[in-house]
Amino acid sequence: MKAPSSTIDTEQYATPSSVWRLRTDAWEYLGYAAKQLPSLSLSDTDSNAVEKGLLAEVTRQLRVLEAVETYWAVPGKAHVLELRARIEEGDYDTSLSLIETVTRGFTRFRHELDDSPVAADQDAQPVDQPVDQPVPAVADRRPRFEVLVVDDVSETVREELIAEMASQRRESDAFTYQINVVPSLEDALIAVLLNPTIQACILRPGFGVSARHRPGDDLRRFLDGFVDPGISAFPPKERILRLADMLKRLRPELDLYLVADVSIEDLAGLANRRFSRLFRREESMELHLSLLRGVADRYKTPFFDAVQHHSRKPAAVFHALPVSRGGSVVNSRWIKDMGEFYGLNLLHAETSATSGGLDSLLDPRTSIREAQVLAARAFGARRSYFVTNGTSTANKIVHQSILAPGDVVIADRNCHKSHHYALMLAGAQVAYVDAYPLNEYAFYGAVPLKTIKSMLLDYRRAGRLDEVKMITLTNCTFDGIVYDVERVMEECLAIKPDLVFLWDEAWFAFAGFHPIFRRRTAMAAAATIRANFKDPQYIARAKAQRAVLFDPETGEPAEDSVWLENRLLPDPETARLRVYATQSTHKTLTALRQGSMIHVYDQDFSHLNEVTFNAAYMTHTSTSPNYQILASLDIGRRQAELEGYELVQRQAYLAQSVAQMVARHPLLKKYFRVLTTVDLIPEEFRETRRPMPLRDGIAAMDEAWRTDEFVMDPSRLTLHIGNTGVDGDTFKHKYLMDMYGVQVNKTSRNTVLFMTNIGTSRSAVAYLIDVLLKLAEHFDRERADMSPRTLAAREKKIAELVASPPPLPDFSRFADLYRSCANTVDGDIRTAYFTTYKNNACDYIMPPALFARVRAGEEVVSAGFVTPYPPGFPILVPGQVFTMEILSFMAALDTREIHGFDPEVGFRIINAIPAPVSGD
Repeated sequence: MKAPSSTIDTEQYATPSSVWRLRTDAWEYLGYAAKQLPSLSLSDTDSNAVEKGLLAEVTRQLRVLEAVETYWAVPGKAHVLELRARIEEGDYDTSLSLIETVTRGFTRFRHELDDSPVAADQDAQPVDQPVDQPVPAVADRRPRFEVLVVDDVSETVREELIAEMASQRRESDAFTYQINVVPSLEDALIAVLLNPTIQACILRPGFGVSARHRPGDDLRRFLDGFVDPGISAFPPKERILRLADMLKRLRPELDLYLVADVSIEDLAGLANRRFSRLFRREESMELHLSLLRGVADRYKTPFFDAVQHHSRKPAAVFHALPVSRGGSVVNSRWIKDMGEFYGLNLLHAETSATSGGLDSLLDPRTSIREAQVLAARAFGARRSYFVTNGTSTANKIVHQSILAPGDVVIADRNCHKSHHYALMLAGAQVAYVDAYPLNEYAFYGAVPLKTIKSMLLDYRRAGRLDEVKMITLTNCTFDGIVYDVERVMEECLAIKPDLVFLWDEAWFAFAGFHPIFRRRTAMAAAATIRANFKDPQYIARAKAQRAVLFDPETGEPAEDSVWLENRLLPDPETARLRVYATQSTHKTLTALRQGSMIHVYDQDFSHLNEVTFNAAYMTHTSTSPNYQILASLDIGRRQAELEGYELVQRQAYLAQSVAQMVARHPLLKKYFRVLTTVDLIPEEFRETRRPMPLRDGIAAMDEAWRTDEFVMDPSRLTLHIGNTGVDGDTFKHKYLMDMYGVQVNKTSRNTVLFMTNIGTSRSAVAYLIDVLLKLAEHFDRERADMSPRTLAAREKKIAELVASPPPLPDFSRFADLYRSCANTVDGDIRTAYFTTYKNNACDYIMPPALFARVRAGEEVVSAGFVTPYPPGFPILVPGQVFTMEILSFMAALDTREIHGFDPEVGFRIINAIPAPVSGD
């Protein structure tokens, strides 16, 4: 067989998110081919055509792997070249052995080679050495990672470098690693994008700029937008620092080391924030120890370790918790099955801070405190706090810590109900802003930036901007719509420099571990803005814009239209970054149920909020927190730092594979359609026009996430099911859950939301596709068996589900009694809520009578929260006025679960409201 070109076909590795599948599939195909080729070669029949076709595909797959394995140490490019040589010789037995060395190591979730001799001991079995030499009898079970060396060296020097580092290893090392060497800056960037097993990079001054192999078109476009086009002309020192910055932008968790013969003392000042440590070339042992120490620092789980240590200590229990140490379980005649089901470790770990031996969540000083510090580092926060009773509690803590009665809060009306209750408890004046509606699918999108800016300008015009304390938004929404967090905060701070931001990232905790997702998280955006505030060019641009926004003579602000039409930049001298994010770690990362975190990036925390935050934390945190939940948060952080990038890449790709199958399969697309960016984000909020950017590659996704006001989380799939004639709630319970055990947790009248996560496997995705296909076949058979009358009824139901229902109602208004003034929209939901505690202050009314009163022009006011599921946001809040639009929408709902509405007695309303009484 002819050796292939060193260039890579455009389609050979489409996106980093799909390379893991392409790589795995290529090795598995080669295994299949190696088993088939011997029988074809020995066959008496004319199988030349089949053999040629098979060999042609083998050649193509080898070309793919030669390119891809360049960026892996194990099995690596040399292993592929050895395999090629054996196949060319017709030695298929040895070829199969070489392939199985690799494929044995592919597991359900990972493509590491922990079981293979090659991966187990690079000293005993170098990847470029034939596999017919003796191998260790027992595979090395220590966690394994790869180290990337960036330097343009000869093959001889490369082998010497690998051998030198391998010679430093000891049996007592906690981890083992393999070295891979790439020659250029672009190769280094490609490697950390494609190979998630890389945990450390060693930079040496001899590297070039351009990739050795030509990347596919997608990666080429990404690199062209990511790398400074003039970097080839930079001096070596500047090039090193630029590469370090780029590697940290892509994967900030990586440990970077600089090895050079030059005067490294001169680099120390410039490099200290980029590199973990600087070395001269002869210090290989110190470098080896540093590599292990760097990974160990991310691997450690101080609280999880403390819980394990506590569970193994002998103890006599003379305090609360009979279940502690299993005392009330293991000797019981009636509940031994509890211990058998949950295991003794759970019972042995159950304890209380008051018993000693473990840290206290309410006053952390040792292991919990250290675990929270590690979490802050992992998520890019200045401080992080663990919460053991969900993000609902996390939201209440943040609101109470910042807000005093009377403070104005701008809040997304569709935010989680915990925010509404928290605002009520805090006594805040709430100014609701509405997201754009998706009437056809019966749920909302996100709040346009122009709406938020308009609200702030309204308060400035009314002379009340100083009362606006906070803005609360959901990022990303339940349905996967993601804000441009950096832009929102910049433009709002340009109007109100001390505005506090609370980003509810309950469904977005995973995003901090992917280079494209990360930029739209609260913590990453805050760090970027903070860096911008120190950039002389940014400062100059902001200063120039202030001259446009304010009259240079009077200092008066320009017309609101000027503020609305321009992309605003805050004044770095006056703006303060006060940013909070709440995350349901248990929803999208590994943690037990109710495990959540609060992340803080607040410049003024220590002197403006620390005391009240601690008080709010004490108010809402149990004095008996679940230590298993806390330990799971600690170990979930470890996983996110060490393999989060790989797992997030995978979950996004798996979702896209479902979307593509639904779009392509003739029967599936007859009944189902995956809604795209074009469906869920109006054109006015997008500069790009791709329906599914990730499907078109990482460059397309990167462009959309840099430029569009809103983007879609590609790991979520909203499946339109209107053509089935079945509503979302029925489809979820009757068909998905009852028939096939497929779990989803959100539907609308004509959609079902599917979410992949870091635990989703390819087999689970295959099962989902199979289920959808079986359901499509079921609906096909059902239609074929219908009588004309039944079919007409089905067509009518389909028309109802496909057609738009009554428009989603915007927030109406607060009754005048609960408003601060006529020129602004905020209302006091606390007063309205507690009005209902008074005797005869409220009553119940059934919908027909309520319709009549509202139609007659009477002001009828809600006494509580009314929240239909779906769609899951409050249609009414305490003190809000009923409108015909609200009542029409409620009448058209076909959901069976409406919180705050009693079908027996109707809506609860506030009785006749007296006119406001003027006071001193």
